[in-house]
Amino acid sequence: MRFPREVDTVDAPDGRGREKAITGNRQTSWAFAEAYGTPDAASAEGAALARARERAAEAGVRPVSPGCGDALRLLAAATNAKAVVEIGTGTGVSGLHLLQGMRPDGVLTTIDTETDRQQVARQVFRAAGFAANRARLIPGPALDVLPRLADGGYDMMFCDGDRRDYPECLEESLRLLRSGGLVCFSGVFAEGRTMATAAPPASVRRLRELLRAIRENHELIPALLPVGDGLLCAARR
Repeated sequence: MRFPREVDTVDAPDGRGREKAITGNRQTSWAFAEAYGTPDAASAEGAALARARERAAEAGVRPVSPGCGDALRLLAAATNAKAVVEIGTGTGVSGLHLLQGMRPDGVLTTIDTETDRQQVARQVFRAAGFAANRARLIPGPALDVLPRLADGGYDMMFCDGDRRDYPECLEESLRLLRSGGLVCFSGVFAEGRTMATAAPPASVRRLRELLRAIRENHELIPALLPVGDGLLCAARR
């Protein structure tokens, strides 16, 4: 693994040099953290992940970042997840990380409106060595599919779909997750727009609604992780 180049700066009398050094070091540290858990490209899982990212780029899909993927894998492992719901299959990037962290007998239920991308994800999962019965791919809008899933039947739910649906997905997660289960939402920073004061688009207004709803819900223990474009997580008490 290549370590990041150190940032060299000289402190200015007015402190701007020190501020620049701190900012530069943070950016370097974030870049290092994002690449830290990337699997060996020579391994089956590493090759499958690289292929999934290539296909995402070809399809114009923005997958989770490596750092966000690492966090999802860790959270799936920490919860000893056997049943996980994913909203937004894409080409399988996030699904691979979730499967890597789940129990060997775990099943990933992944939902997407684009069936062609789901077929790519299915191939990616198999190329990484996961049996076909480890992933259940369901086509359709998330808010149509989620009500059909079993109450309290899931250990973790990951959302990376339409940001405008996030508040409703949160409501569904409270029904779907067991006690101690975990719900995660990707892209909460919205490339810096969530905290902007200017009039935001509808998707950003919905993200703000989500942030408030999770923070004010006494059933949930929240944390906003600065990985990728923001990963908002909450554990159900």
